[in-house]
Amino acid sequence: MSTTSEPGLRVPRPPRPEAPGANYPFSAVLGMADMRLALLLNAVNPTIGGVLVRGEKGTAKSTAVRALAALLPPVVRVAGCRFACDPRTPDPGCPDGPHPAAPATERRPAALVELPVGAAEDRVVGSLDLERVLADGVRAYEPGLLAAAHRGVLYVDEVNLLHDHLVDLLLDAAAMGRCHVEREGVSVRHAARFLLVGTMNPEEGELRPQFLDRFGLTVEVTASRDPAVRVEVVRRRLDADADPAGFAARWAGEDAAVAGRVADARARLDRVVLTDAALRQIAEVCAAFDVDGMRADIVTARTAVAHAAWQRRDRVTAEDVRVAARLALPHRRRRDPFDPPGLDEQRLDEALNRAQEEHPDDPDDDPGPDRGPGDDAGPDGGPGGGTTPDGGSGGDTGPSGAGGPAGDTGPEPDSGSAADIRPGGSADSMADPSGSERPVGPEDGATQSAHPSGDAHPGGVPHPVAAPQLGLRARLFTVPGIGEGVPGRRSRARTGRGRTTGARVPAGRLGALHLPATVRAAAGHQVARGRTGGPLRIHPVDVREAVREGRAGNLVLFVVDASGSMGARQRMSAVKGAVLALLTDAYQRRDKVAVVAFRGAGAQVLLPATASVLAASTRLAELPTGGRTPLAEGLLAAAELLRVERLRDPRRQPLTLVLTDGRATAGADPLPRAARAAAVLRATGAPCVVVDCESGPVRLDLARRLATQLAAAHHPLPTVTTAPLAALATAGVAAERSVR
Repeated sequence: MSTTSEPGLRVPRPPRPEAPGANYPFSAVLGMADMRLALLLNAVNPTIGGVLVRGEKGTAKSTAVRALAALLPPVVRVAGCRFACDPRTPDPGCPDGPHPAAPATERRPAALVELPVGAAEDRVVGSLDLERVLADGVRAYEPGLLAAAHRGVLYVDEVNLLHDHLVDLLLDAAAMGRCHVEREGVSVRHAARFLLVGTMNPEEGELRPQFLDRFGLTVEVTASRDPAVRVEVVRRRLDADADPAGFAARWAGEDAAVAGRVADARARLDRVVLTDAALRQIAEVCAAFDVDGMRADIVTARTAVAHAAWQRRDRVTAEDVRVAARLALPHRRRRDPFDPPGLDEQRLDEALNRAQEEHPDDPDDDPGPDRGPGDDAGPDGGPGGGTTPDGGSGGDTGPSGAGGPAGDTGPEPDSGSAADIRPGGSADSMADPSGSERPVGPEDGATQSAHPSGDAHPGGVPHPVAAPQLGLRARLFTVPGIGEGVPGRRSRARTGRGRTTGARVPAGRLGALHLPATVRAAAGHQVARGRTGGPLRIHPVDVREAVREGRAGNLVLFVVDASGSMGARQRMSAVKGAVLALLTDAYQRRDKVAVVAFRGAGAQVLLPATASVLAASTRLAELPTGGRTPLAEGLLAAAELLRVERLRDPRRQPLTLVLTDGRATAGADPLPRAARAAAVLRATGAPCVVVDCESGPVRLDLARRLATQLAAAHHPLPTVTTAPLAALATAGVAAERSVR
């Protein structure tokens, strides 16, 4: 039974179960030219290093990645090898080897292995086969997901939420192309070369810079705002839900064409010539954007070669370099989590032109006669090369060639060209018209004047404050004691990763096996169990798991006084600079952050608990100051937020940082109410730190009194941050020169 809201739009009730193997076709993904092109270029040349897809929720990120595996050529491997060894060059160190000179082979589709965010370490790298240990008394290795992904695709959805210890494992495997396992008496090495694809929503937090750099390419995706495109997306999704197998069959021809083009580009790849002129352009572009290391140059070169092969050219052109730079450099030019993503395309064009002007005698980069008759197809490989309303390929109009409900918008440049790949306008909204980038400060504006009472603009009218000082280092604040926390880098905690401090009987699912303790527990029962020789007889009651101590990530709650008294004498500028330093520290230590601000008549949760320090810095930049100081409301709002977060994430320990001068001027009996609110916040049991923002010759020490009421540590604002040593050295040299 289905209902119909308009002709041709079927809404299944209830939907049929999806047919086995009937995934959403890659060619049916509407638009998203950058994402599709980046995935296809990695399919052409897996040595590019994978793709990171960043974007808002519901933009077909996961759908496109899962559909990509069906386009990859099948893998020929040694028959029976659990590690997918290539029969032409088998791994000499394969745990299932050594393989014969002419082994039997088998053919299978390219693997798509999904790594869950909450996967255990032994499931990722493999571990001791406990079943064989207990049954046969022999050590045997059980391969993990990295072995299954060898010569295929390893897909991590919500990769920014992956635990740090799993990130470290992926970093090692991606760098070496091998997985090295040393645990529970097992020592194994095996090949692990895979196409790493990750998807993430930046609102939920950023990736560590080391991990970010391992992705060859990155793309930003957003949903189309064109109603015609959105209608067609919904239509296709509902059609796929109603009849998955039939929908896949209708797009099978389009997918086959794309798969054929991928295979053709792979065959052409070795014939593509990377000229000296193209290499100079790549070096000029990477130097212009001041990227770290040489990986950016190498990845850009590989991507340019793959793009030339995709476009059926035998020679890399300036346009190939431009497309490659747009995909390979945006995530490598960021210096801290507050830098906006993207690439200034004006600077990119200037760098390419500069390289060509410096070497005017180089041969022309005209692609020449190498392009074939089908080279105007988009990245889907579909016929015609026309585009859908959002700039997608002609294949998006459907197998029959009919457009969506709004009709086709007419032919546009193919998806391999800059016109289709380039988003509208510069991706770097912080660039000056001249092409140079200005620092991303939380606020720009004039310093305010204080009201004689200390509350600037007593009526509560917001006003800007001076821009905060950037580049400060934060003091380390930790939660006392040893908790049971989420792996991170701040406070001591018992986690699944770290140094082993003991053993215990597992309370639920077995974590990391503590083999010596297990053997010791079983040793005293061998006679009673009738053992006279052979394997050790181990019963489930003997099993012990390791107790490990490492570092945990915390919930760092910022309670910021934004009243008029904080705006006086540029206090808020110093406060925001300190908070930015503390946010950067939270990002590096894998914390979640939340921001509560109070001013005027009440308090406001500016940012609920999130792993995105970029979102926190943005909210902080928009924070106005003015009005009276409702200190009690701010403390109560913090206590309520902690209560809710304890229910949502009970293992993550909170740390509250209250930044205030301690004044309370709003409402009746403000100081007694603030004392009662402090008692409520103290009752939550969350450790607190009071950052005293009071300045000037006359000091009331109200913040110190608040720290006593909260049983919190008290730190004056100047002691919370320090300038980096390099900045101090530079300032010292400048001062010495001025004296001379």
